[in-house]
Amino acid sequence: MAILEILLIALGLSMDAFAVALASGATMKRLHLPNALKMALFFGGFQALMPVVGWAAGLSMKDFISGWDHWIAFGLLLAVGGKMIYEAFKIKEEEECGGPKTCPFDTGTLTVLAIATSIDALAVGLTFSLLQLSIIGPVLVIGVVTFLMSVAGVKIGSAGGHFFEHKMEAAGGFILIAIGLKILLGHLGLFGV
Repeated sequence: MAILEILLIALGLSMDAFAVALASGATMKRLHLPNALKMALFFGGFQALMPVVGWAAGLSMKDFISGWDHWIAFGLLLAVGGKMIYEAFKIKEEEECGGPKTCPFDTGTLTVLAIATSIDALAVGLTFSLLQLSIIGPVLVIGVVTFLMSVAGVKIGSAGGHFFEHKMEAAGGFILIAIGLKILLGHLGLFGV
């Protein structure tokens, strides 16, 4: 898999974290850098960890699914991308930090948010194992890209930028679907890989 594809996957996966970071940043009256870095560390760390878990699970199942691994990879990326597109357009209730609701920068809340935004990465890790790719490079790229996108999301959100939140999440979904389609067509001999 080319570095460009890995970067696109990392960007696609980071869009959930970016959208949550953007909304979380909007709960701040002014940017508080330690909160932004804490959120970015949680999101980047979980986005790097989950593909490793998916990759390890995929290696253990490789013999059972090797005949149709390209269809599974396509299906997983289609499902993850479709979920991201659906979530982008679903109406979401905003929370206000400091009010009666939970602050998104609390450690417990951050852990739940990090797990929720990185479940997609688990499926991508499974896809990497089906394609017999090394996991080290991709997880480093995914973790760093998610970290940077999360910091940017908190900063933009704290500056009042909610405009791109849903569009970015949908764009990430479309990127993952396109990569899944490329994998499928490449395996079927309809598109050069």
